[in-house]
Amino acid sequence: MPDHAPVAGLDHAIDRAVGWLLSHQYPAGYFWGELESNATITAEHLFLTHILGVGSPELWDKIARYILGQEREDGSWANWYGGPGDLSTTVEAYLALKLAGVDPASEEMEWARGWILSQGGVEKARVFTKIWLALLGEWPWEATPMLPPELVLLPSWFPVNLYSFASWARGTILPLAILRVKRPVYPIPEHARIDELFLRGRGNADHSLPRKKSAWGRFFSAADKLLRAYERAHIRPLRRLALKRAEEWIVERQEADGCWGGIQPPWVYSLIALHALGHPWESPVMRKGVAGFDRYAIEEEGTWRLQSCISPVWDTGLAMIALHDAGLPEDHPALVKAGEWLLGEQIFVGGDWQVKCTARPGGWAFEFDNDIYPDTDDTSVVLMALQGTELSEEAKEFALSRGRDWLLGMQSRNGGWGAFDRNNTQVFLREIPFADFGELVDPPSVDVTAHIVEFLGRMGYRPGFRPLDRALRYMFREEEPDGPWYGRWGVNFIYGTGYVLPALQACGFPLDDPRVRRAVGWLLARQNEDGGWGEDVLSYHEPELRGRGPSCASQTAWALLALLAAGEEEGEAVRRGIAYLVRTQREDGTWDEPYFTGTGFPTDFMIRYHLYRHVFPLMALGRAREGQ
Repeated sequence: MPDHAPVAGLDHAIDRAVGWLLSHQYPAGYFWGELESNATITAEHLFLTHILGVGSPELWDKIARYILGQEREDGSWANWYGGPGDLSTTVEAYLALKLAGVDPASEEMEWARGWILSQGGVEKARVFTKIWLALLGEWPWEATPMLPPELVLLPSWFPVNLYSFASWARGTILPLAILRVKRPVYPIPEHARIDELFLRGRGNADHSLPRKKSAWGRFFSAADKLLRAYERAHIRPLRRLALKRAEEWIVERQEADGCWGGIQPPWVYSLIALHALGHPWESPVMRKGVAGFDRYAIEEEGTWRLQSCISPVWDTGLAMIALHDAGLPEDHPALVKAGEWLLGEQIFVGGDWQVKCTARPGGWAFEFDNDIYPDTDDTSVVLMALQGTELSEEAKEFALSRGRDWLLGMQSRNGGWGAFDRNNTQVFLREIPFADFGELVDPPSVDVTAHIVEFLGRMGYRPGFRPLDRALRYMFREEEPDGPWYGRWGVNFIYGTGYVLPALQACGFPLDDPRVRRAVGWLLARQNEDGGWGEDVLSYHEPELRGRGPSCASQTAWALLALLAAGEEEGEAVRRGIAYLVRTQREDGTWDEPYFTGTGFPTDFMIRYHLYRHVFPLMALGRAREGQ
């Protein structure tokens, strides 16, 4: 059979996938799948309800059942499916279970306790975990890094200021700075205390801060000591003003649904900081903040869990592109309804991004309510989704124009785009003692940049358009020597490469360029024997795992999207990849995928988007059929 012969069952697979997706559209028009993370998000919600005094035995029982269901056979909790046990996650899960009343003599608790001690005990946990322990009276505040609230008073031109940090980091750091100087303690009952997790006993605990060997690490360690000396001084002339400004900053950034930034960390810390400053439970900001979690919660089969974030705008944009690729006409009712919903989600108010950008507002955020922090990746995907949908021509043209102008204004100096901020590149901030988890800055990334390049290409822009030329130079500077591109927001090199090659095709870049062919060769060499592609999360740290891992639907789709864009539609690798997707599709039209292929912070905080296993395979199958 020739290589270009159609794969048997392709049309049927597309029809089933389209049917499944259409059946999961919400009445308002959007698509929305679960955004799964790890047990800490739910454990910390239990801590929050204890601190605020709003917990209930019924809720805590459901949380405990969920957390117990996530425990691994060795007694640990991991940060992603198939990943190694994580000490901080396990400590938080264990403490939440004790607080919820789970018998510490049970097998599950004994396994967890043994595993924690085998990893060095609670002293080896991350700074974020120790801050939670300090709030609950299980760790001394003095043994956490200094975070001066005076940071809020520094002007934006100062070498280090609040806006030097990424959007998610500044929204987290400022309330934590309040808590660090207020040092509130909300003691847990005696039965829930965790003396047994101190390897050498609580009285002999090592309270030293994480030490970083870099020059910047040594500098910030010295700065921490100076700040401690300032904290001990009786006269701190700016402290009262700093706390007032910080409180105002936080209150001003609460969203309509009660959240902060649409994500859990700034949300919970903001509520606790305001509580510590004396905001009563009856105040509107507190009540709205707690009530907002209802939309992020999932209750099923006697369990309760909290999503760290929700992604309806992102999911809707991707679903619409997948349906376009599957051949639905521009005037299909599902596309029109989704498009009209997205038009209503465009943001025309200001936000923190304006500190470094003068463009008019016009972007989209990830969530239902997050007007202060629109992001460039969602905006580019939404604009591509709207392009192929029949809507009011005037409304559509206005949305495309404003969205394009905002994106162009958000381009960073190096030619790339960050997700939420422009020129947020002060990477030395990763060396502060506080930064032993996640990412504190939002520098440009290739995957985000590629989506914007693809949108510009679909708008008709070609090399010679200066913003596009700058973006292309940035992307090729970031290409790995053996061909692929790093994936900041998805796992990993397959994700990055899966975005770059379609972007190059869309803007008319020559696909016979040696740099493109090198990327194609890299993907071809990573195909698994079953025809699919997969990449382990640990590829972020272990080079031998780059592009290697068990095949799964979303990563296979990313590889296929790249190869199809590069002109490989008649190749055997593409045929085998399509056959893998057709063969592994479930009877109901979707795919099974337990793997976490989304990224919050590589390896520290991984995400499993429940719609990824559906929308990306549908894109790949649709484009494969179109190319036959």
